[in-house]
Amino acid sequence: MKPPQHFGWRAEGKVGVVTLNRPERKNPLTFESYAELRDFFRDLRAEKAIKAIVLTGAGGNFCSGGDVHEIIGPLTERDPRQLLEFTQMTGDLVKAMRHCPQPVIAAVEGVCAGAGAILAMASDLRYAAPTAKVAFLFVRVGLAGCDMGACAILPRIIGQGRAAELLYTGRSMGAEEGAAWGFFNRVVDSVLPEAIQVAKDLAAGPTAAHAVTKKMLHEEWNVTVDRAIDMEAVAQAELMRSRDFRRAYEAFAAKRKPVFEGD
Repeated sequence: MKPPQHFGWRAEGKVGVVTLNRPERKNPLTFESYAELRDFFRDLRAEKAIKAIVLTGAGGNFCSGGDVHEIIGPLTERDPRQLLEFTQMTGDLVKAMRHCPQPVIAAVEGVCAGAGAILAMASDLRYAAPTAKVAFLFVRVGLAGCDMGACAILPRIIGQGRAAELLYTGRSMGAEEGAAWGFFNRVVDSVLPEAIQVAKDLAAGPTAAHAVTKKMLHEEWNVTVDRAIDMEAVAQAELMRSRDFRRAYEAFAAKRKPVFEGD
């Protein structure tokens, strides 16, 4: 993949690591980094060598949200059309994260606020360091909590009442509370190595099947249970034609561990 200009990127085998890399400002986003992240996650759909993504921040913090001087200040001078273009562009970043086939794992430590909290929320799995503090603080700047899909996605992760509290108040949620509420999958001292190991484990698994799991978790939000069962029947029947399914059977019959190749 083309090296990005506004965030760090490295590949560790089948795992890609995205690092928000402005540590002197707690890794805020700019107009340019929003757009480049959106394009990056869109391009992952065609990236066959990378099977899982870890999203993290440099310098002990995840992301402090939109840069006050480079985004929030300029937005006060924009006309309605330009404002809508911006909010649609940021929403497109979340869509790109949700629609790329690779599982996205957020490794969160320190500040995780505003749009940074959204990036963690939009990830498939979230691991936290004990220092992590998450805040959907849009209300603190006079905006609604309905930013980049928060009112749709956050309640599905932690429940409607808990999501409403965070979105109305903008207060911080610590690592242990986030784990208790289901926002974080786990709190660990060495969060980036843990997230990378989980990503490597997923990348070694049946990645075509993982992509279908991700797709169905997203698409089944808006259908009845009966419709979801029908959708899953079709998806699973397709995967039963895959080579990984046959590899798993042959390995089981031979009493050995299957080696998946993602096809």
